[in-house]
Amino acid sequence: MIVKGLLSTEHVLLAHLIPMRRCNLSCAYCNEYDDHSKPVPLELLKQRVDRLASFGATVITISGGEPLLHPELDLLIRHIRSRGILAGLITNGYLLTEERIGQLNRAGLEHLQISIDNVVPDDVSKKSLKVLDKKLELLAEHADFHVNINSVVGGGIHYPQDALTIARRAVALGFTSTVGVIHDHNGQLRGLNAIERRVYREIESMGKGSYARFNQFQDNIAHGRAHQWRCRSGSRYLYVCENGLVHYCSQQRGYPGIPLEEYTAELRRREYFTAKPCAPHCTISCVQQVAMVDNWRGPQTLKAFQPLPQSAPAQTKPLVQLQASPGDD
Repeated sequence: MIVKGLLSTEHVLLAHLIPMRRCNLSCAYCNEYDDHSKPVPLELLKQRVDRLASFGATVITISGGEPLLHPELDLLIRHIRSRGILAGLITNGYLLTEERIGQLNRAGLEHLQISIDNVVPDDVSKKSLKVLDKKLELLAEHADFHVNINSVVGGGIHYPQDALTIARRAVALGFTSTVGVIHDHNGQLRGLNAIERRVYREIESMGKGSYARFNQFQDNIAHGRAHQWRCRSGSRYLYVCENGLVHYCSQQRGYPGIPLEEYTAELRRREYFTAKPCAPHCTISCVQQVAMVDNWRGPQTLKAFQPLPQSAPAQTKPLVQLQASPGDD
């Protein structure tokens, strides 16, 4: 992915595809789910994969909501792989069984990530090690794909030391372990306190290398500092929601909000050179990881508030509302 990305800036490196907005959990910090949406029909999802393949997409990561609620998830993964695209999955892990892991193996899944927020469920999150440990043991025994366990600090997590317990368990099971900083409800930075920073540094020192592990930018996040980088969302990274609209990321839904079938190479080029005002305080790690391929080239000279094409639907969440100034968060 990295080599292909270095050779050309004209294709999508990573796309997030949402087949299911509904989730079986309701974590207090999350704004990416509802409790009623139906699965997106498989044929429609296949069309979106084909469109992303025409953009030269290297990786498609499926997330939600909770994607394991989609009854034909393995068929979607098969289709992604049939187009020569790497397939990843982000899940809360609750619905994993030996049979379901076997389906994911046979479908050709390459990478699965579970974020675990605490050791014991609380009012912030039910994604706890106590509940998920048996699922992790199933993955260790049966998964043919790479598994990463992401522990978290910040964002109202009551016991930051829990992240260390989670990371140690992940490594003991043979998984890779990463640590993330939970964003606020707008996807923006909240600096860590001294205890959280200490936990963060210790987990970082435990981490193994993997193709997803490019997160030096989080050192700035952990210390509450603005991070200077060139966000390539809308170009090298695309977030395609359940309605088939292209957004900057999960936290900027509504902009640009253009249907995937109408999203063109010209629009991707425009967004490549467009500076996003939310970037300095962003905590969305996948977008930052993708941008590292191009941070050294392609200065961004366009502003994010240009008029949208006539075909674009109205914004539901104007980006201007999320501008951050020094000292925010």
